[in-house]
Amino acid sequence: MELYYSFSVLIVLASLFAYINHRFLKLPSTIGIMLMAIIASIIIRFAGNRIFPHVTEDLMELISGFDFTAVLMGAMLNFLLFAGAIHVNFNDLKQQRLPVLTFSTLSVIISTFIIGYILYYLLPLFSFEVPFIYCLLFGSLISPTDPIAVLGILKTANVPKSLETKIAGESLFNDGVAVVLFAVILQLASSADMDLSFQSISWLLAKEALGGLLLGIVLGYIASRAIKSIDEYTVEVLITISVVMGGYLVAHAMHISGPLTMVAAGLIIGNYGKTKGMSDRTKDYVSKFWELIDEILNAILFLFMGFELLLIQDLQQYWIISVIAIALVLLARFLSIWIPALIVPFKPKLSRGAINMLVWGGLRGGISIALVLSLGPGPYKELLLEMTYFVVVFSILVQGLTIGKVARKVTI
Repeated sequence: MELYYSFSVLIVLASLFAYINHRFLKLPSTIGIMLMAIIASIIIRFAGNRIFPHVTEDLMELISGFDFTAVLMGAMLNFLLFAGAIHVNFNDLKQQRLPVLTFSTLSVIISTFIIGYILYYLLPLFSFEVPFIYCLLFGSLISPTDPIAVLGILKTANVPKSLETKIAGESLFNDGVAVVLFAVILQLASSADMDLSFQSISWLLAKEALGGLLLGIVLGYIASRAIKSIDEYTVEVLITISVVMGGYLVAHAMHISGPLTMVAAGLIIGNYGKTKGMSDRTKDYVSKFWELIDEILNAILFLFMGFELLLIQDLQQYWIISVIAIALVLLARFLSIWIPALIVPFKPKLSRGAINMLVWGGLRGGISIALVLSLGPGPYKELLLEMTYFVVVFSILVQGLTIGKVARKVTI
């Protein structure tokens, strides 16, 4: 009942903000909802207890008691990734396979270490002493581009198709590497007993990422064969839902990447199940169903990200270093794209305009917030949370709103 109450409140607020945005602000839906949630959070923080104390107390209790990490990483992310992947053209992705593979693996690792090293030497200048391992931890959780934010905002941006595929493909696949990196660094920060040999980490990465992809391919193929054998849209929609919910349970039990399982399953069903096994009527129902799921969950997610401002205890203590963190993350993103562009034989080679678009289009979002909130209580969590929140808000509100304008100005 408590979970139902929480989702009911979030749905009501999301629909109210979505209406106001559509009626008056005219911003992209997810950005408009998040912006209004941030404004509401600011009002609540500074005037809520004086103006409407009971509402403020109830909302604060709702936000603080909501397990954002469990809900996003264990439920919402699977639906959103599947909904995004089912609309991705596999032939487009295949043409961009080398950039996508490079940016979703090598670039994440490069960015993690650049942010970690610079932050470690930067923080003492502002009288903050943070161990190097925690600086590296921040680098690992803020480096992956967020597929939910990227896919949601790319819909409204006039980005060239080849670049859109690179950005979207990278965001879909980089979660496996990022989560493994985060888990390894977090375990190292918590315990010195972890086996950090190349063989151990390589096996962990292979099991998490390759295992998730293999499971997704198997599930997608089985579901596509089942879809092909019937012609009843209600059952076929139900099959796609079962792939997401059942697939996550299997991935979780096998300790492999649920997000990558959903991406692979979505790609197979979207490019094989839909084209080979669905009638035009079923395709229409399946597409509209997953578009609606995508819109609803995105609205709830971006609403909650806006209200995450209420969880930051002291906005004044770390705001300067948090603003600097925005520039640091953009610098690391540029270097993590530019360095591979120099050494990897991309065909065609990436132009300066393409690199700029990849940098500016690498949005951060709910995954970074979920990872930082998953940290246990400690002396550095508040700093990491505030830096993460500043980067995510800038990424979505500033980069998200201007990516279309940047695309029109640069020469690809």
